Parts: sequence; C-alpha cells; structure tokens
Amino acid sequence: MTDLNPATERQLLPVATARESWAWLGRAVRTRSAVAAAGVVTAALGAAATVLPVYMFGVLIDRVRESAPISALGGIVVIIAVSAIAAGVFTGLAGYFVAVLGSTVLARLREAAVVRTLRLPMRTVEQAGKGDVLARVGDDVAVIDKAVSEAVPPVISALFLVAVSLTTMVGIDWRLGLAGAIAVPMYTLALRWYLPRSAPRYAAQRVAMGARSQALISSIQGQRTVRAYGTEAVHRGLVDQASDRARLLGIDVFGIFARFASRGNRAEYVSLACILAAGFVLVDNGSVSVGQVTAAALLFHQLFNPIAAILFTFDEVQSAGASLARLVGVVSIRDAPPPAEVRTPTAAGLRMNGIRHGYDGHEVLHGIDLTIAPGERIALVGPTGSGKSTLASIAAGSITPDSGEVLLGGVPLAELAGTIRDHLVIVTQEVHTFAGTLRDDLRLAAPHADDRAVELALASVGATGWVRALPAGVDTVVGEGGHRLTAAQAQQLALARVLLVDPAVVVLDEATAEAGSAGARDLESAAAAAVAARTSLVVAHRLTQAATADRIVVLEHGLVCESGTHEELVAAGGRYARLWATWSGDSAVGDSIREGEGENGAE
Repeated sequence: MTDLNPATERQLLPVATARESWAWLGRAVRTRSAVAAAGVVTAALGAAATVLPVYMFGVLIDRVRESAPISALGGIVVIIAVSAIAAGVFTGLAGYFVAVLGSTVLARLREAAVVRTLRLPMRTVEQAGKGDVLARVGDDVAVIDKAVSEAVPPVISALFLVAVSLTTMVGIDWRLGLAGAIAVPMYTLALRWYLPRSAPRYAAQRVAMGARSQALISSIQGQRTVRAYGTEAVHRGLVDQASDRARLLGIDVFGIFARFASRGNRAEYVSLACILAAGFVLVDNGSVSVGQVTAAALLFHQLFNPIAAILFTFDEVQSAGASLARLVGVVSIRDAPPPAEVRTPTAAGLRMNGIRHGYDGHEVLHGIDLTIAPGERIALVGPTGSGKSTLASIAAGSITPDSGEVLLGGVPLAELAGTIRDHLVIVTQEVHTFAGTLRDDLRLAAPHADDRAVELALASVGATGWVRALPAGVDTVVGEGGHRLTAAQAQQLALARVLLVDPAVVVLDEATAEAGSAGARDLESAAAAAVAARTSLVVAHRLTQAATADRIVVLEHGLVCESGTHEELVAAGGRYARLWATWSGDSAVGDSIREGEGENGAE
C-alpha cells in the first residue's frame, strides 16, 4: 500500500479541517443566497417533473388494463409529454444556477487565495516551497473548477431525484418504498467503507502534486547551481520520485473507487429484485395494481443513472473537497501579530553576519560576513555557481538563510517583513511585464505616482525614445495580449519602477544580463541611474559594471576570496585580475599576473 504520510522537510501551508471548509463555504453561499435558492427550487421542480411521467405511465397501464376509452388515455399522454419537457427545462436551469453559484464562489476563493498568498511573509513561502503555493492557486483551483462545472450540478439534481423518487414510491405503497429503501443501508455501508479510505488518499494526492511541482520548479530555477555542482542526476531523481509518488497515489485512489462502485451496483440489483418480488406478492393479493408496481420498479430503475452520477463523480467531489480544504487553509492564515515595538532602519547600511545557506543538503554559502556602508555601491563577481545570486537574494530578503542574519540600518530584515520593500528593492535578470498599459505597469510599484514622476523615471533609465515610439505611448497595452517588449525594454521598466519606489537600498542580480551587445551600454546606464546615491549590491554580469563600483567583492566556492577597488584588485594579481584580463583582453595585466605567479613560485 502506498505510504500516505511521507516525511517532508518542508513546512507546507496549512490545510483547513472539514468543519472549517464547510463553514467557509456556507458563508460564501449565503452571500449569493438568491442564486442558491433559485438552484434549489429549480432542482426540486426538475426532479418532480422527471418523476411525474413515470408515475403517469403506471396510471396509463392500469387504464389500458381496465379498457378505458381513448379519450381518457389522451390526457395522460399529454401530461407525460408536458412534464418531460418541463423536466428538461427545470433541470437545465438548476444546472445553470448551480454552475453560476459555484463559479462565483470559486472566483471569490481564488481571488482571496491569491491575495493572501501575495501577503504571506517571504519566510513562510520559502519554507512551504513555491510548488505548494502554485499547486494550490493552480492545480487545486482547476480541480474545483472542473467539479463545479461538470460534477456538482448533476449530483445536486440526482440527490433531489433520489429523494422525490423514494417519496413517490412510499406514496404508492409503503411496502414498495421499503423494498426500495433496502438500498439505503447498503449505500451507507459502502460510503462508510469508502470515505475513511479515500479522504486521506485524496489529500495525500494533492500534497504529492504540490511536491511534484516543487521538484520541477526548484530544479528549473536553480539550473545554474545544479549544473555548476553537477547534480543533474540527483534532481532528475527527485523529479522522478515525486512524479512516481503522485502516479501511485492516483492508481491507489482509482482502485479504492472501483471497489466502492461495485458495492453501489450490488445495492441497485438487490433493491430492484426486492421491489419486483414484493410487487408480485402485493399484486397477487390485490393490495396494489400492476401499473403501480410497474411505476415503482421504473422509478427505482430510473435512479440507476442518478445514483451512478453520484457514485462516479464522487471521486471528483472528494478531490475537490481536498482542494477546497487546501485553499481555505491558505485564506484562513491569520496575519502575524504586529511587533510590540515597530522599528525603523536608522540608516541605509546593510550588514550580513555569518550567512550560511544550501540547497538539497549542499551548502553553497559558508559563513559570509559583508558590510555595505550607506551610499556604497558594491559589485559582486565570481564564477558560475559561486553563490552570487543566492547571496543577493538573501541580502534582499527574498531568501531566508539557513543561519546568520541580515540587518538594514541595524534592524533585522525579519522584523521588516511587512515594510521591507519600502526600504529595499531587488531587480533580477528575470522580470515580468504585467498585462495592462505601460503606465499601469510602472505604477504597480508606486500606485500614487503622477504622470510627471513616470516621465522622469523613464527618462532616467533612457526609455523615453522607444516609449514615445509606441502606438499609444505610455498608454500602450503591454504584456500578455498586448505589445511585446524586448528583454532589454522590460529590464528598463523594472529599473524605472525602482526609481518610482525610491528605496534606500537596491540589489541588482544580473539585471543587465538580457541586453545584447548593442544594448549593453544603454542598460548599464539605466542600472547606474537606478542605484545612484543609494546603497547598492550589484551582481555584475559584465565586469565593466564592477570596474565603476566603490568596492568589488569576489566570491568563489561560497566564500569571499577578495575585496577591494578595481585598481587594487587588478594590481593584486589575484582571482579578479585574472577575470578582468580574460574579460578585457588586456595582455599587460595577464603578463603581470604570470610574472607575479612566477616570482611566487621562485620564492
């Protein structure tokens, strides 16, 4: 049997209990009480209209057996025809109202989950993993949406039809109703067998899908680190393991459901046989007519499809219930209590003490100590896999280190979780252009920025020319479905947002890496404008950026191996000097390095 409780190193986001999920759902439905009432009424009318033709068919049989005139039969036929049409109309309306209600509630839940996720502390998201977050706002929403549109409407109609049919059978003769009701305890026993076994499996399946997403995302986003340390096979194994677990759980769930469905079929056949046997006895002693027994048998037989709809969509409903609990768990997360004393950074200096961090048990930073004075611009350089981007993300508060702390103006970043972006902003190589006008895209960073501020920000990063050349200037729709921006243009917009926010500290993680050789100078000028007069840490993609920094820090194998100005490091003939010689093609520097190495060797 598949293990349902694997150990996990991640602290996943909470999952709501069944009571909490039902309470949230009840509150959401009450906000759309008119639509909910319309769905209930039309579903009940649809069920009644569906049962009426079957009952009248029994009456028709009795009239024929009694040799009633044709005129007496015509009215019954008309009733059957009209009720059949009404059944289709009311059932369709019920499905419509239920779908509208479900879609509205789901939209509210999805929006609440996204808003709450965006407000979560970065430490919480980091501990849970992006895979768990994305699985909830992606896969879980899709599962509920499918259930709402495909499973829930027919299930609700089926429940009403079952209730009305059994009531009608009891009305015909309580003994026939009792014979049909034999199915109820059999279904109940089947459910009591199924629910305790299926619920944890569905919950585990949702968790497994989140773990699979996390394995894929962490491998893709950390591909440079993965390649640098040659751990491709390890990460591929993690992805395979997560995928295999999700697959095995899916097979396990289907096997449980198939056994449940067989128990449902057994209940149908036993009850129908009991109805026919009881009908034979009752007709024989004259208690009921042939038409009444026929109507009762047809009513129960008519329930096969509704009951099957309930049974065969129960797995979807169960899965949707598990997804609902995961989403309600997110929206129910309470904000952390505000600190007793709100501290504000007294200066724009940034200090990192004893920073250690690793991925998948492999440490990539080994006790980094780094202080950036207010207004100082530091360039971070080093070979691929040295830990530059990890250190930059930690400095910006995007990643919580395994040990050590980062202080901004003497205040730990953890204490600034709610206001950190007012003081410190990071721009990475991977930027996103949001759907909407270019003006709105910029104002996402500063909603209250006026047109003058937007124009100055664009001018400072050198974007005025190409923005004015757009069809509608700053009112041009960009992003998905709009005007497509180049990678360099998108980076300029990201840097313009920095100017609009006007933070004290800026971290640039290879923010100019996307520019081709032709646009490198323009993008580097834009980056220089973004960090001017600010404390800044720049992961330099091009050493020309490092050469103009106040200080250069060289990382190698997760350690600081050199620190100093460009001139000092070139003169020292160390690791940076070799990088600069390779980058610039300066043969004089290369010869000086080789002479120094020769003299050291002679000593």
